Amino acid sequence: MTVNFGIGHCGLKSWFCRLVQSLQSPHSTDSGVPCRTLVNAAFSEIQDGAFSHLPLLQFLLLNSNKFTLIGDNAFTGLSHLQYLFIENNDIWALSKFTFRGLKSLTHLSLANNNLQTLPRDIFRPLDILSDLDLRGNSLNCDCKVKWLVEWLVHTNTTVAPIYCASPPRFQEHKVQDLPLREFDCITTDFVLYQTLPFPAVSAEPFLYSSDLYLALAQPGASACTVLKWDYVERQLRDYDRIPAPSAVHCKPMVVDSQLYVVVAQLFGGSYIYHWDPNTTRFTKLQDIDPQRVRKPNDLEAFRIDGDWYFAVADSSKAGATSLYRWHQNGFYSHQALHAWHRDTDLEFVDGEGKPRLIVSSSSQAPVIYQWSRTQKQFVAQGEVTQVPDAQAVKHFRAGRDSYLCLSRYIGDSKILRWEGTRFSEVQALPSRGSLAMQPFLVGGRRYLALGSDFSFTQIYQWDEGRQKFVRFQELAVQAPRAFCYMPAGDAQLLLAPSFKGQTLVYRHIVVDLSA
Repeated sequence: MTVNFGIGHCGLKSWFCRLVQSLQSPHSTDSGVPCRTLVNAAFSEIQDGAFSHLPLLQFLLLNSNKFTLIGDNAFTGLSHLQYLFIENNDIWALSKFTFRGLKSLTHLSLANNNLQTLPRDIFRPLDILSDLDLRGNSLNCDCKVKWLVEWLVHTNTTVAPIYCASPPRFQEHKVQDLPLREFDCITTDFVLYQTLPFPAVSAEPFLYSSDLYLALAQPGASACTVLKWDYVERQLRDYDRIPAPSAVHCKPMVVDSQLYVVVAQLFGGSYIYHWDPNTTRFTKLQDIDPQRVRKPNDLEAFRIDGDWYFAVADSSKAGATSLYRWHQNGFYSHQALHAWHRDTDLEFVDGEGKPRLIVSSSSQAPVIYQWSRTQKQFVAQGEVTQVPDAQAVKHFRAGRDSYLCLSRYIGDSKILRWEGTRFSEVQALPSRGSLAMQPFLVGGRRYLALGSDFSFTQIYQWDEGRQKFVRFQELAVQAPRAFCYMPAGDAQLLLAPSFKGQTLVYRHIVVDLSA
């Protein structure tokens, strides 16, 4: 390299003064000498504070050595250093704090090393840097270099042209010319956040008196357990329990500022409890007729034209899926919907001003009911004939389109799109042993959780371009009976109650790969 920089009172003949002895015996050299060089020496590391005994150093040449590591504070104390050359070495990466303290540095060369990336803001401490040379490195122009592209646009430092060595699509491209839109650096992840040390078969978050709660059906503990979100500790905490020896679903409903929990049980009858704020206890409000609801499997609560309802899917051969309506001081039987069909799941859909209830069954195709405002009842509208044995039915909207997600225990689960007069299949997902499937939206990103009794849970993400779900992540949840998305302050949580193990709480995180 040809150096044309003026270097003050350090003349040309003193450029290649010996630094080897100073590195071996730091205090053996004159601290007032402004120039030091180390060329072709056998050093592989520059440790922290290696030059702190040379506070007046202005020019430092560290070329053609075998440096692979430079400590975070290697140049501490060199507040007068103006010229730093670290060329033709074997440096693969640098620390974010490599150049900390070099307030007077104007010229820096890292040419002809093996640098593949550079830490974000590594040049931030160099307030008056005027010339930078990064040529001859093997830069990988991925998200870790995005910040450099942005910095090159705004910096006043003169930077010699730099070229990408990888990835193939950017190979031999000038870094300065890379379009920022080409960097897709935001990714997401679900990480284990909290473990609730008990099995559960349903999870229902709810807001009451400005606080966030979670109701869990725990047949093993003979209870509906209510947890409360602690905004300080950012954890779910025990709050209360409702006795329920064979609970399969605990459905909270806040009606006219009053909290009720519908407790559906396989045996011993089902009940409705009311929270008494005066005694701070749940008390039984009423029984649900055991002749109507024999073997409940799912509960769905909703409002239609200002009135509150809940529906119970009955999986008994002798039972009937039933609708209950709130009136003054209790819930009363309103309609028997679907008898003798071993119903497994319910989904309420309120789109286009036409409330609908979809009932899935292990013995026939899902049935769609539409609300009749004149009769104030649900009227059968049709069947989803493509999936004759769906265990669970859920829905979501993407753009202007409406979709159904139907999980199956044997065979593939299905994603169907409404075409105006019928549903058409758009995707089949392998799902042997599935009893739980749930689409959910987190900050504009759409996911689908698909559980199984025979393998781990699969998370899929919606690909807008392909209009399909693509495999995203595997979660170590076995035998899930539900999935539940719960926003809790700034934490976006996915709950996975498990029939065979602990109930796991995952947090959705956004990762900027360019950071």
